[in-house]
Amino acid sequence: MADKDIDIPIIPIDAEMSSCAEAEPFALQVLGDSMEPEFRHGCVVVIDPAGTIRDGSYVLAMYNEEYIFRQLVIAEGRYFLKPLNEAYDTLEIPGLDAIKGIIVQRAGRRRRDRKHYV
Repeated sequence: MADKDIDIPIIPIDAEMSSCAEAEPFALQVLGDSMEPEFRHGCVVVIDPAGTIRDGSYVLAMYNEEYIFRQLVIAEGRYFLKPLNEAYDTLEIPGLDAIKGIIVQRAGRRRRDRKHYV
């Protein structure tokens, strides 16, 4: 069976209306190619908002009032969001408060597509 592109509408989440606890893991679909080849467009990642933040972690962060998925780089007391695809820019964030969660798993339809991250 061939994989098909699925359009999933993006619905803003109002924190006051959400019934999920702040620390409960959730899943999101990767959009775009900024994190390829590790995370392809359309793959699903599981995010843990209470995960331990480390240099090199894959993170969901807030940047310019938008959510962004990148790899965290900590260097000389500064924090950067680095794409895996070199066609995109590395972005500096003011601190760890911008991090909204750690990617803990890449899900897939096939077992070989699944991967856990520490």
